[in-house]
Amino acid sequence: MNMNTHKSTLRPTVQGWCRRGRMMLALLGFICGTAAAAPLAQTNGPVKVEIRGGHGGYQLWVDQRPFYIKGAGLGNSDPATLAAAGANSMRTWQSSRLLLDRAQANGLYVTLGLDVARERQGFNYNDPAAVARQKERIRQEVLKYKDHPALIIWAIGNELNLNATNARVWEAVNELSKMIHALDPNHLTTTPLAGFNEETVETVQRLAPDLDLISLQMYADVVRLPHYLAESRWTGPYLLTEWGATGHWEVGKTAWGAPLEDNSSVKAAAYKKRYETAIAVDTKRCLGSYVFLWGHKQERTPTWYGVFLDSGETTEAVEVMQYLWTGEWPASRCPELAGAWLDGRRANQNIHLRVGGKFPAKVSVTGAKATDLAYSWEVLEESRETKVGGDHEDRPRHLPGLVQTGPDGTATVAAPDQPGAYRLFAYIRDGHGHAAHANIPFYVDAVTQPAGDQKAAPAQRHD
Repeated sequence: MNMNTHKSTLRPTVQGWCRRGRMMLALLGFICGTAAAAPLAQTNGPVKVEIRGGHGGYQLWVDQRPFYIKGAGLGNSDPATLAAAGANSMRTWQSSRLLLDRAQANGLYVTLGLDVARERQGFNYNDPAAVARQKERIRQEVLKYKDHPALIIWAIGNELNLNATNARVWEAVNELSKMIHALDPNHLTTTPLAGFNEETVETVQRLAPDLDLISLQMYADVVRLPHYLAESRWTGPYLLTEWGATGHWEVGKTAWGAPLEDNSSVKAAAYKKRYETAIAVDTKRCLGSYVFLWGHKQERTPTWYGVFLDSGETTEAVEVMQYLWTGEWPASRCPELAGAWLDGRRANQNIHLRVGGKFPAKVSVTGAKATDLAYSWEVLEESRETKVGGDHEDRPRHLPGLVQTGPDGTATVAAPDQPGAYRLFAYIRDGHGHAAHANIPFYVDAVTQPAGDQKAAPAQRHD
């Protein structure tokens, strides 16, 4: 069969996301696409990218071959580590020739971010001059990168719906998409949305009909995505451009408001469950996903979202992603955690320590991996940041000299001499580039709290 005679390139207009196509072609495309991913085209020019299908069944095609995105949002890590884990694509939040070149060198396609101003940061989409200046800036970026062989999708902005009320942003996005398609007929356009809200999706569909698809960014709530889609009237194709650890807004908190972070083993199990139950199951509309974040970053804590430590070691989440992308676990595995305790209590037990006291701490590693490990600890002030949307945060202040490391994952912690909120971090390294981590928030009181005042915080959810 000559596939070119039956292809249907999708450009979602008001009717577009529901545009009828050929179901046999969509099914064949899916079968081919899941059997093998298209390697990076050996070309010095752009590759042709399309969405084929219809009737609610869609398939991404790259360079005339079916392609399912197995990727990650690239942070401050090397694309080579992403390719080595079995990924075929990476996502960025800004445009960069260096990132495109590094992706190409490692056989990765790129969803390239175009930085679009956000209403929550003060941009006024009722200001036509400001909108026009932004459009010209982005036009220059598109002209600069449109013919790069690693490029497949333009991501217009990031979570432009977050804490925003002015729907004119979607009119601006539509104008950007139209401009991009006029300059670059080879690649797709999308816009990543914070969460799934049917009304928002329909608004974007109505006001930005030139987009080829939408992208969703969900964390613990991603497990409910199949239900949301089943209840929605929207039937178009989509990407998951961010998903991963439970969000800091989705967890229980201590009595003083400190969010409770999962340890690295609990996170890894959640990554696996979320991918298998919410992403891989949608074989008709989901074109792939980008896990967040391939690297490390400070966002409430230094360990919350990155799958690497800031010292470079991989965590269990990297192993899970390799298994999900390739079907094979790595031969060498990370340490696995059974739990962590401070003063005999877990993180969700509202731990109060008294100024001047010394308290036992312990982290437990399971199985054979518990031998020949190096343990390190640190105390940080609790983050006072209240930023949203991944905006830059400063790393909390480190307080040296408070932890004395003992044998077999034990330590003695001296309470800081100033009352307030702090967090104890434990890191376990195996000497072969692998690590595990856990942290426990605690509060230092000028005087010891009565035992009856120490109520447990709500239990964490691990969807």
